[in-house]
Amino acid sequence: MTFRQFAFNNVFRNKRLYAAYFLSSLFTVMVFFTFAIFAFHPTLTGGDMRTDVLQGLAVAGGIIYVFSFFFVLYSMSAFLQSRKKEFGVLLMHGMSNRQIRWMVFLENMVIGFFATVLGILLGLVFSKGILLIAENILVINEELNFYFPSMAIVVTFVSFIVLFFFISVFVTFILRTNKLIKLIKGDKIGKSEPKFSIILVILAVLLLGSGYAIALMVKGVYVVAALLPVAALVTLGTYLLFTQLSVFVIRKLKSRENLFWRQTNMLLFSDLSYRMKDNARSFFMVAIISTVAFSAIGTLFGLNSYLTKGIIEANPTSYSYYQSEELDESEVNEHIQFIEGTLDDHHISYEKADVILHYFEQEEDAPVVLITSAADYNKYAKLLGEKQIEVGANDVVPVGASIRTIEMPGMTNYHLDAITLADGTKVNVAWDMEGLAKPDVLPEMFEYYIVSDELYAQLAQPEREEQYYDWQVISGKDEDVVAAGEEISEQLLGSFVAVDYIVYTVHEVYAPIMFVGLFIGIVFFVSAGSFLYFRLYTDLEEDKSKFNAISKIGLTTKELQKVISRQTAILFFTPIIVAIGHGAVALTALSHMFDYNLVKESAFVLGGFFVIQVIYYIVVRYFYTRQIQLSLK
Repeated sequence: MTFRQFAFNNVFRNKRLYAAYFLSSLFTVMVFFTFAIFAFHPTLTGGDMRTDVLQGLAVAGGIIYVFSFFFVLYSMSAFLQSRKKEFGVLLMHGMSNRQIRWMVFLENMVIGFFATVLGILLGLVFSKGILLIAENILVINEELNFYFPSMAIVVTFVSFIVLFFFISVFVTFILRTNKLIKLIKGDKIGKSEPKFSIILVILAVLLLGSGYAIALMVKGVYVVAALLPVAALVTLGTYLLFTQLSVFVIRKLKSRENLFWRQTNMLLFSDLSYRMKDNARSFFMVAIISTVAFSAIGTLFGLNSYLTKGIIEANPTSYSYYQSEELDESEVNEHIQFIEGTLDDHHISYEKADVILHYFEQEEDAPVVLITSAADYNKYAKLLGEKQIEVGANDVVPVGASIRTIEMPGMTNYHLDAITLADGTKVNVAWDMEGLAKPDVLPEMFEYYIVSDELYAQLAQPEREEQYYDWQVISGKDEDVVAAGEEISEQLLGSFVAVDYIVYTVHEVYAPIMFVGLFIGIVFFVSAGSFLYFRLYTDLEEDKSKFNAISKIGLTTKELQKVISRQTAILFFTPIIVAIGHGAVALTALSHMFDYNLVKESAFVLGGFFVIQVIYYIVVRYFYTRQIQLSLK
């Protein structure tokens, strides 16, 4: 048997040992390939897709590829850590260090080749599903039909063969074998009690506390300025959390005898500090990667919700037409007929309302203000399905600024204490009635005032007037509502607003960013889960020996499952809970920047990822417990 055959057979005869590394590599290839299928789709590359979208896809592909390099490299190093005893046996039988490095190189290339081939094949199986998901997320007119992705296959195969080659060279270059005795007895050499520095423990609390405090206190544009300092504080604090603070907390828990000696807690705590210390870097990496994934996806969902809701609230009616001063009555009637004819052509039924808004000068050198009658307000309130109001004969109801209000120089809210009638009589504003009417019922950004019809007739001549026509859709297909809005907007540019069409155009621009962000975020999160999987299975042989010895002195199967479940839960959920905390603070800071509540979006994203992690934990725990139990028979 030649040396190459030895390396080849070593892979295929030790499937369980190599399975974890092979599967992680296969998953990485499959993710990149499915993304490449989408990125190289003829509809996108040969159609009218915007240049910025194509550039975004290229950047996203580069990010996934670079991340894949480090992920495979980490997987490889974790895999080699579990083979110390094997290397010791080979050295004892006369293999040189150079031959071991050559063997590792050949094995890695064999695994890389088959992981690449099978990853591409599995990617082809799921490609149609990926294209369907992309078609639903992206706002594009063409269908993303299935095609044979020859370019994606070539790019993926060449990219990952090169990737595995450089990783193999890099690993064999840095691979150093320890002394033979350490390799053979590495897992049997006793470990010293993990230590901590009380100064670093306090520093961890201060760093995390100050980072969280700054993120939660800053508002507006200051959130952007605080981003880098907060990220630095939280990142360093997270590292100290796992390397120092966790050991301190476990030591304190172990000192509580009533807790330490209860049932199987002794088995859990006696090993927990060692595991936390050994896995500190993995936990730190998982927490930071997961935080990036949570924050990125949460931000994308939040911005999408913010933009969409803002557009809808700023334009409460389905269609709105503003009568420009330059148009005469015949031109306005022609526009109205065109709008309603287009709506009829698209089989859209609607209710219509129009209003003339009158602006009055109430004080010298002060901005004009809108004063409207209760009849006009109630007409639009009915159109929008809002509650109508009753205004007394001498009441002046103040209405707060709309959510449409934008602070601009020379355009600020102006408060009146009283309105002046044509004969000079002043009628006080009933500030105790503020909140009775909703600001966004009428198309006005700033504060305005509602008076009774009788009082309205006694006002002086207005300084200016604006006329609006609005249509509220009662029934019609969504695509027809959007198409009608697009058709009318192209003809009446600047004077017509179609809210559904505006939302559609925003989604058209935003959807590719959302898709790419979701894709990268999911890759990061699943990779973080794979890191935890590797750390768990790195200790598998040691756990088998430990539980085998404990079972001989009376550990029952139920107690065994309980201990393993707790250990596995701590391993899986500690970094994820930390990441959820970081993500929640980051999304709260984002909500402060936009002054928009993101609780619903944050709960959806963070809760969704937590549920996925629970399912992943249940599956891994089952197979891990099964491996331990089989070793006891």
